[in-house]
Amino acid sequence: MKLSFHGAAQGVTGSCHLLECDGVKILVDCGMYQGPHEIAEENECPFGFDAAEIDYLLLTHAHLDHCGRIPLLYKRGFRGEIICTAATVELARLVMLDAAGLQEEEARYQLRKRRRRGNGNGNGHNHNGKRGRKEDFEPLYTTLDAMNALGRFKREAEYDRPLDITDQVKATFIDAGHILGSASIVLDVTERDRSTRLVFSGDLGYSGRVILRDPTPPPKADYVVMETTYGDRLHRQLEPSLDEFYEVINETIGRGGNVIIPTFALERAQEILFYLREGINESKLKHFVNVFLDSPMAISATTIFERHPECYDAETMKLHCAGRDPFAFEGLHYTRETAESVAINQIDGGAIILAGSGMCTGGRVRHHLRHNIWNRRCSIVFVGYAAVGTLARQIIDGAKKIKIYGEEIPVRAGIHTIGGFSAHADRDDLLAWHAGTGKPRKTFLVHGEEPAMRALAAELNGHHVEIPSLHQEFHL
Repeated sequence: MKLSFHGAAQGVTGSCHLLECDGVKILVDCGMYQGPHEIAEENECPFGFDAAEIDYLLLTHAHLDHCGRIPLLYKRGFRGEIICTAATVELARLVMLDAAGLQEEEARYQLRKRRRRGNGNGNGHNHNGKRGRKEDFEPLYTTLDAMNALGRFKREAEYDRPLDITDQVKATFIDAGHILGSASIVLDVTERDRSTRLVFSGDLGYSGRVILRDPTPPPKADYVVMETTYGDRLHRQLEPSLDEFYEVINETIGRGGNVIIPTFALERAQEILFYLREGINESKLKHFVNVFLDSPMAISATTIFERHPECYDAETMKLHCAGRDPFAFEGLHYTRETAESVAINQIDGGAIILAGSGMCTGGRVRHHLRHNIWNRRCSIVFVGYAAVGTLARQIIDGAKKIKIYGEEIPVRAGIHTIGGFSAHADRDDLLAWHAGTGKPRKTFLVHGEEPAMRALAAELNGHHVEIPSLHQEFHL
């Protein structure tokens, strides 16, 4: 039995782990690297294994850094079976098709830019004297690749119900509490009459959050693969975070500004809508506000959330059963069309704008930052993780100027980072989750920046801990 790590190894994004046992190759997640351009280029690199040899892909959840390279996997020969929860199927369809569209759009943009440069020097060549070829700007994968990959989603897993992957391998998906449909995966493997249990945490949620249930405690295991995103810190308590959130909104709207919230389309957008509804109903927001959910993906994701109440916690289920929409309130506007999004930038103040992407690496939020971040009356509120090298991290780290669409813009708006909304477990939650696995033979730490991994490894003193490097293999 062999376990190898082909993504999120000493880094946060690109989750991809390969288990080889009993002649079967099982991949857990196949995510995209996210961050600055040089990191994004890693998506084009070889996987570290032959895609055509993968028999099964078990998907923990539908975030891009866990499912974003599945279409590329298909493009490179994968024809196996993909298994995940029903909610993850719907969300992964949304995420992968959106990513394919963005890949195609970027390829067209780069080709147009190269052609303009070629025409500019009069000889049809680029600045290096080489002709810009169309094949130099092929997307990582296309919408057709994504559609074909969706055809490999063959079975839907239910929480806590074992599935026979093969005669020798059983998989049990348990609630990870991270986003809708997210799961940790328990694999029970019998090889040469010997049973071995592996637990892959996937991304673990933060206990006590709204909408979703808390993570299900894992069973005792022989081997554990665990995320470490916030392995070196504790989150702020939720109530003080909410108080700060409402206070920032009240102060910003009171002085005539807009509030820009860079928002992840899955989970974070719905959570913020839930709290805005609650703030209005409980009169914690002092002013009437127009709220714009300016993200076609987040709008679609919200619809998917409404279709899967089986994932709700008790509070949200109570609202649902009473016929009340957990995500709707007076003053909320969905803006799918580009023209509607552009029109928002004419609003001088009094609006809350939720737009993707959460790390400001693309999407409509960059337009809203361009129109608001220079304005002292406005506020930018970050409510999620920002990877090193992203525009969001630059702003959070105190950049005085940022560059958007080639324009240098001063940062004068109020910048607020509110950590209590995190969808990831903090250090204590991670340690509590790991305690449920008993005394595993080895614990592999993944999906974290190195300081977080080292800090959590120190906390797991007495356990055999490994921090794999990219493509490193372990014989179990």
